[in-house]
Amino acid sequence: MGILQRLRSEYAYLTGALRALRRTIPIAKDKTRTYPDAAEDLAERYGDRPALISDHETLTYRAYNARANRYARWARAHGVKKGDSVALLMPNRPEFLVIWLGIARAGGVVGLLNTNLTGTPLAHCINLSHPRHVIVDADLYGSFETAEAELTGTPGIWLHGAAGDRRRIDQEIEDYSPEPLDPDERTALTTSDPCLYIYTSGTTGLPKAANINHYRTQAIMNGFSGAMDATADDRMYVCLPLYHSTGGLIAIGAVLTVGGSVVIRERFSSQQFWDDVVSYDCTLFQYVGELCRYLLNSPTHPREAEHKIRLCCGNGLRPDIWVDFKTRFRIPKILEFYAATEGNAVLFNFDGMPGSVGRVPKWLERRFLFKIIDYDIETEREVRGDDGYCIESPLMEAGEMISEIVDDPSKPSQRFDGYTDPEATEKKILRDVFAPGDRWFRTGDLLRRDALGYYFFVDRVGDTFRWKGENVATSEVSEIITVFPGVKESTVYGVQVEKHEGRAGMAALVVDDATEFDLAAFRDHLRRQLPPYARPLFLRLRHELEVTGTFKQRKVTLVEEGFNPAMIADTLYFDHPESGCFEPVTADLYAAIQSGSLRF
Repeated sequence: MGILQRLRSEYAYLTGALRALRRTIPIAKDKTRTYPDAAEDLAERYGDRPALISDHETLTYRAYNARANRYARWARAHGVKKGDSVALLMPNRPEFLVIWLGIARAGGVVGLLNTNLTGTPLAHCINLSHPRHVIVDADLYGSFETAEAELTGTPGIWLHGAAGDRRRIDQEIEDYSPEPLDPDERTALTTSDPCLYIYTSGTTGLPKAANINHYRTQAIMNGFSGAMDATADDRMYVCLPLYHSTGGLIAIGAVLTVGGSVVIRERFSSQQFWDDVVSYDCTLFQYVGELCRYLLNSPTHPREAEHKIRLCCGNGLRPDIWVDFKTRFRIPKILEFYAATEGNAVLFNFDGMPGSVGRVPKWLERRFLFKIIDYDIETEREVRGDDGYCIESPLMEAGEMISEIVDDPSKPSQRFDGYTDPEATEKKILRDVFAPGDRWFRTGDLLRRDALGYYFFVDRVGDTFRWKGENVATSEVSEIITVFPGVKESTVYGVQVEKHEGRAGMAALVVDDATEFDLAAFRDHLRRQLPPYARPLFLRLRHELEVTGTFKQRKVTLVEEGFNPAMIADTLYFDHPESGCFEPVTADLYAAIQSGSLRF
């Protein structure tokens, strides 16, 4: 890095950090001011400016706040007391944000349910929060019915819209006043009180409900607003789920806290994306990495360069598409970050270094209480030295990111409030790390850091596997795969092979045309770009990859099915050591591999 580039980087981090701090420090100082209080002030200040915009309705700041008052009174009238939970199952729409604001104003805690879930997983999520009431959008009533029999307790069921023989909350709230709550109607709240339950994506099992208090709610909204340098002139395009922190707190909070507007689309559509961004004069959009990949894999859109976007913010934009995405769509600035909804470690890539999830300059290190520690892939445990303490990973070596848990009122961002399940909470805490009695939050992510303080995501703990005595980072192998012509998407994982130690690499691919895909050239590409232990031995060609509602790839079923042709309808290939090419996996070949008669 040259001197001029280094100075620009330092300036970007100095100004970005100061903006974020200026907008979050007041939250820590005033422990009685919550977002419902801030929303009232914003309504007074911005009045008839549009706050929430969708195809179906637009709510001004005044209308957003006033309608929330109706829900606050409804909650009080139906027994919702401070700390009681209300579960919300609703697609992206302005009413979603109105409902949780109103219930939070009454002192309730809103469980934001994943709209893609049905049956047992949905019932599990509802039961985690023990709700007094469940609010269900009419469009999702069918999904709710598949879970209702498994609910514990007897929550009140309310429909928003017409479906089935249920009480209609959208009709009942019209009986309540939209005027500001009287002093005797207000619940005394502090920033330490719970506000939301936001669920983990459940990529490796059933989701967990993370406790999000009023401090964290505001810190996320205001901190990212500062990081994006958002103003009242900004319009944020949101097509990510509002039930997750990326779409429902970061994106909406960035502009709502400064008088800007949120343009809400029910779901992501690569065909509709640029039409929306241009038509609504959006200046910002929120992404996750796979959303960017979908856009890049889409045909040229006639309006993809007509936009007024000045910045996009998100996480998971991988190095293999970073520059192409920025160049093709003429994005002036990409703000990549690293964080977890429930975690206490946050990184920002303020200077736009391709592939990095963030940087901590030398002069800022003392403010960040996180480390990268050695992690054993085989035992799936931290590595400890002879003294019993963890070992900090050297520069450029991958290890698990951990962040110290500090219960200090002056450092509220270092708290870890855990989940509704105490056992799940305990699993995320690492104890006696560098000193007796210290506690650190386990991110479950493998990262590495270079000499300039840039951090790079390597893989999720549990995704990285060992083969031939070496660690294989699935995300890095996937990046090599996706640059090959014709590959649209890939996910890499390890599979068990009988009579072999470790796990062999396997890749599930989505390609442009399976009949035209050049397997020989693809094999040559892998051999040029990857060491032998990292090359996938098995390929699985699919029409699509399973992802969560936040576009995170789900590998659980893929790993379970392995490369058994009796369990898989997709086309399977094996990199045959004798023929030197990818050959179809037949029942006989599968048996030969598993019996050990075919060695590789």
